[in-house]
Amino acid sequence: MNQEQLKERTKQFALRVIRMTEAMPQSRSGNIIAHQLLRSGTSVGANYRSACRARSRPDFISKIGIAIEEADESQYWMELSVEAGIFPRAKTQELINEADELIAILTASTQTAKRHQINQQSAIQNGVGA
Repeated sequence: MNQEQLKERTKQFALRVIRMTEAMPQSRSGNIIAHQLLRSGTSVGANYRSACRARSRPDFISKIGIAIEEADESQYWMELSVEAGIFPRAKTQELINEADELIAILTASTQTAKRHQINQQSAIQNGVGA
């Protein structure tokens, strides 16, 4: 998956989260969970886009890390909404699975970036990249 495809996928995730939160019941707990989910779910794509504009590899790794944390938090709020009886599992499971896939993709991207950073540092230390 290339950068543009992942940007689009994270945006679609955010849009699906928006639709889910709009459909949640208007109750004290429903409103609080919806608010938290809305913040974290829309933040995944925003942080990924920010990572794509990173100024350095460490900056990229840091920003991707934030996107991973936000996807994981989104998953938590969705699971909580199901377990609290606020939203049905049947309407949530696909989005929970998408959060899981995004976490896996972003984690793999972080690992690749870290590996490249280590290789680059090693080459510089050995006088190859100087």
